Amino acid sequence: MEYLQGRQRDDNFLHKGLRKQLVQLLREKGITDERVLSAVDTVPRHFFLEPAFERYAYENRAFPITANQTISHPYTVAYQTQLLEIDKYDKVLEIGTGSSYQACVLAEMGVTLYTIERQKALYDYVDKFFYIKKYLNIKRFYGDGFEGLPTFAPFDKILITCGAPFIPPKLVQQLRPGGIMVIPVGEGESQKMIRITKGKDGTIRQEELGVFTFVPMLQGRNK
Repeated sequence: MEYLQGRQRDDNFLHKGLRKQLVQLLREKGITDERVLSAVDTVPRHFFLEPAFERYAYENRAFPITANQTISHPYTVAYQTQLLEIDKYDKVLEIGTGSSYQACVLAEMGVTLYTIERQKALYDYVDKFFYIKKYLNIKRFYGDGFEGLPTFAPFDKILITCGAPFIPPKLVQQLRPGGIMVIPVGEGESQKMIRITKGKDGTIRQEELGVFTFVPMLQGRNK
């Protein structure tokens, strides 16, 4: 993933035009939150991919990145973000930084983002990524996503970007009353997208909102 490091790459009229087409596709697929669409229109997805994939960067498809991880479909990124019902200045916890594309979309929407990556090699590469330095509202951590970040809790919103075998109780605890968590749950080839809303009295409501495919959420840290 050396392509994430070093000098800024070009973001020309062609790239911007392709992003406009992607935004239109997302609208057609049911993304209605204008703030989400604006963020997708702003963040250059091709910066997060190897140059060989650049011409395909604005297609609705996933791509492999280092450590056997992936950068999700743009629709998946937009859909999960829309489900969070983001407000500007929300305090958000993301589990699975990956390439940091999702993190940058959230940061573009004005949240304060705390994001955890368990893959040390991936964490270190993103640390040198020129584009992420644009967002001073992203706070990155190397750690176990199942543990969350209790020191910084509670969070207004929590987003899990990998397929969890179960809903981690520590993450539910770190969600503030009135907060929303979006998490794909399932251990097979596909996962159910679950939105969890914590009531003011601490009660939990769950909604199943589609089937998706993610890399698995694993416990511990990978050195």
